[in-house]
Order: sequence, then structure tokens, then C-alpha cells
Amino acid sequence: MELFNIQASHFFSFFLTFMRVSIVVFLLPFFGAGNIPNPVKGAFCLVLSLAIWPKLSFPGDMLPMNVLGLIVMFLGEMVLGLVLDIIIRFLFSAVMFGGHMVGFSMGFAMMNVLDPMTGTSESVTAQLMYQCTILMFLSMNGHLFLLSGLAESFRLVPPGGLFITPALADSVLKFSGEMFILALKISAPVVASLFMVDLALALVSRAAPQMNVIQIGFPFKVGVGFLFMTLTLTALSHFVGDYITDLGPMFTAVMNRPH
Repeated sequence: MELFNIQASHFFSFFLTFMRVSIVVFLLPFFGAGNIPNPVKGAFCLVLSLAIWPKLSFPGDMLPMNVLGLIVMFLGEMVLGLVLDIIIRFLFSAVMFGGHMVGFSMGFAMMNVLDPMTGTSESVTAQLMYQCTILMFLSMNGHLFLLSGLAESFRLVPPGGLFITPALADSVLKFSGEMFILALKISAPVVASLFMVDLALALVSRAAPQMNVIQIGFPFKVGVGFLFMTLTLTALSHFVGDYITDLGPMFTAVMNRPH
């Protein structure tokens, strides 16, 4: 059957491509951010699908002709999008966790701001490091690596073919463990320096009890904390660069199903 010189197999093939692109893009950070209007994201998915469909596409006969098959395929695509989203968000969760540790050490635990992306209250230092990480990620073309991971999924995973397996669970647990390690690496210099400041203030209060250590200690800790935080941003850029470099192998390890 042909309609306007468009074969049904071509239409089904484009629908499969558009379904994967739209689900994955709406779940990925940056592209699927909540502050981007849905019509804009939908137009981007349509343009991206039209761009990659001639080179990266699935055969039209892979589209199920029954409702149950379509539901199973849709759930598989959802799992794929969620897995890719989780891998990316491990980096930003580690930065946010490290920022919370820094803010608690600096005495900013009582002062939070509203995160427009998630709608939750976050510490000031966590938001600062999060925004800096986003700028670093984009300046290092991390968003292009996300699109390359999406393109790689067409080669490794057929529609609805990625489901929860022991290998997938092991990979996610491994990446989640690395998230806490990265958070400690980010926050360790600032936390250690503030611990030394607390120790020095304790010695001063012991040697000169008449001095109001609390009054002078808070601004001093804030100054030292921000000083070491600026130095930590240089190391953070290296962590972000290494994470972006490892995105390709991580995507391949997660999506490459055992035969």
C-alpha cells in the first residue's frame, strides 16, 4: 500500500525511530528539562528523527500489529530511556551530594533555595556547583555525547529489546557506587580545610576564652570554604571531562546485551 508515494513499511520504520527518539529525549537531562515547553521538545524530536532516520532506523516489519506488542515495546523503550538518564544523572547527583556536604561544613545547612528543575529545596553551595557542572558539561560537548549514545542504541538495542537483567542491575549498582566516590573527591578538599579551621578556632577559644569565636568563626569559615571551592572547580572540570569520555563505554556496557 502506498499513500503519496510513501510505503507503509517506511512509515512504520519512521514511527519506530520517532518513538525511541521522543522517549529518550524527553527523559534525558538538558533536552527534556522541565523548563523547556513540550511543543519545542516535540518539534526537536521530530526534526532529529527526520535527520537520523535515513541512516539509523529499524525495519518497518518490527512494529507489532497488536496492542499488547506495542505496550511491551513502549515499556522497553521507557527502560532504555530511564537507564540512559540514570547514567547521566549520576554525575550531577554526585556534584549535588558533594555540594550538600560542603554547605553543611560551611554552616549553610539552614539556608536553602528552590531548585527550578526538580521543585525541591537545595543548599546554596549544591546549586552553585550544579550550575557550574552544567556549564562544564555543555562546554565540553557532553550533549553531543548524549546524542551519540542515542544513535548507538539503534545499533545495539532493537525496539523493546532492553529489559532489566542481572548484568544491567550490576552496571547500575557499579555506577551508583562511583557516584559516592566522586562526591567524596569533590567535597574532600573543602571539608578537610573547614575541619582544620574548626580545630584552629577550638584552640583559640581554649587559649583565649574571652574571644567571641562564634562571631568571627562563621565569616572566616565561609571565606575559607569559598576559597577552596574555587580551587575545587578546576578538579571538577577534570572529573566532568573524564566522565564524558567514559560515557561511550558506559552506554555500550549497559546496552550491549549478553547473547
